[in-house]
Amino acid sequence: MDKIKQFLKEVRQEVKKVTWPTKEETIKYSLMVVAASLVVAIYLGALDYVVAGILERFIR
Repeated sequence: MDKIKQFLKEVRQEVKKVTWPTKEETIKYSLMVVAASLVVAIYLGALDYVVAGILERFIR
């Protein structure tokens, strides 16, 4: 039981050391992730469309 208490005490100390992002930073980084995800999705969708078109010509 003492080990659990010691562990939780150390966890609390470490969490106090964490530099948490501000609300503005969180929003900014979240928008960056969404934008990057959209760019990758569009790229992969276009690539899939092109490859599917090429394969369709060979299958006929």
